[in-house]
Amino acid sequence: MAVMKFGGTSVGTARAMQQAISIVAREAELSTPLVVLSACSGITNTLLKIADASGRGSLDEAMALVGEVRSHHIGLVRELIPSAESQAVLIPRIEELLSRLELLVKGVEIVGELTERSRDMFCSFGELLSTTVFAAAMQAAGHRAEWVDVRTVMVTDDHFGFARPILKECMANTEQIIRPLQRAGTTVVTQGYIGRTEDGRTTTLGRGGSDLSAALLGAWLHESQIQIWTDVDGVMTCDPRIVPEARSIRVMTFSEAAELAYLGAKVLHPDTIAPAVEKNIPVFVLNTWHPDARGTVITNDPERLSGMSYGGLVKSIAVKKGQSIINVRSNRMLGRHGFMNELFNVFARYRVSVEMISTSEVSVSVTVEDAPFSQELLGELREFGQVDIEHGVATVSVVGDNLRMSKGVAGRIFGALAEVNLRMISQGASEINVGVVVGLHDVPVAVSALHREFFSGDDAAGIFEVPAGKA
Repeated sequence: MAVMKFGGTSVGTARAMQQAISIVAREAELSTPLVVLSACSGITNTLLKIADASGRGSLDEAMALVGEVRSHHIGLVRELIPSAESQAVLIPRIEELLSRLELLVKGVEIVGELTERSRDMFCSFGELLSTTVFAAAMQAAGHRAEWVDVRTVMVTDDHFGFARPILKECMANTEQIIRPLQRAGTTVVTQGYIGRTEDGRTTTLGRGGSDLSAALLGAWLHESQIQIWTDVDGVMTCDPRIVPEARSIRVMTFSEAAELAYLGAKVLHPDTIAPAVEKNIPVFVLNTWHPDARGTVITNDPERLSGMSYGGLVKSIAVKKGQSIINVRSNRMLGRHGFMNELFNVFARYRVSVEMISTSEVSVSVTVEDAPFSQELLGELREFGQVDIEHGVATVSVVGDNLRMSKGVAGRIFGALAEVNLRMISQGASEINVGVVVGLHDVPVAVSALHREFFSGDDAAGIFEVPAGKA
């Protein structure tokens, strides 16, 4: 059996929902899938705007935005559910959810304070609405489906905005609530991203929460695979907006996927698929609009890897824009123990996340998110030595498990980048990525050169697939 997670673009319109329903129906002919949905595309952002408007007392603005949410979902109902009788049952359920949203708006506006707890409650309405419409549309089309509020299953701590499940309770709830429906041949439609505390307060799981929900449920149910349905043909060799010749990767390991995600590629965030890694459940990244395309499978199963022509030196090239380099030069580094610990404690105190690191005898260079830096942070860094900052750079990383076992990789990388000014060089501790830092204007040249070097000829043989529509 499979967990099928559909992202926002896959359920954002009536046509998209119809396409997703057809994919679920096809899977239901083989097994009883569990369907996990995100909010319709753009709705979570609208809900956050509603939350912010409520917090600053802009009641009219917030209510107007609620009207947009209402219009979108009622429009979906009218397009997807042809029966007036069925509409008459479903629309009041939509209105009930929206009435609760309006009450939340008024409550926050009266109090004049928007808390993380309230923000989570605002965000939850997106998934509750999308799944309500989707489940009803499946039923109207004659499919055996049932809507389940995931908050009855996903019990979490009270870290609002980044809650984590209480595993023992969640696993017991999964067995008691979802398993019997699956055994009865019913397709369960539920929400990603949201949960509840033990005393019933709504939480969200943070970035990639819908993918995490799908992976957790798949692990708790011991499913055979997790399918992530998006609007792209799997994981690509690089950003196709930079290199139109980018191709879909047929298979990759969990470590490669994790490295790419950390380095800026639009791949599943490693934290979200950790439950699948623990149970070695394969994760498929598939295209809702090209359901017959093979997409990408992420797995550590040696049999699957060897059976799908895993080889290839490099799997993908990741780019992370919006970065700055901070250089700290100090003679105090030389032979002194504890220097690095003291330096990185400064970044930790100011909540600055360090992305890439390069060191020498008397200097440390790091990349961080490009943003105005507080004078307090810079002041503390200058206590270590001379500090220089270079804004407007990007990291470009070459990733592949086979890099660690191959000779001459660095030579090929730097040969391909001979015409590019490299500001910084780093090899990841995992030994499966080599990264460089370049100016933003050099990104297209650098990525194109690396793609030509590693994704033509023998290096690419057997591990890629031409995306649907490009053959």
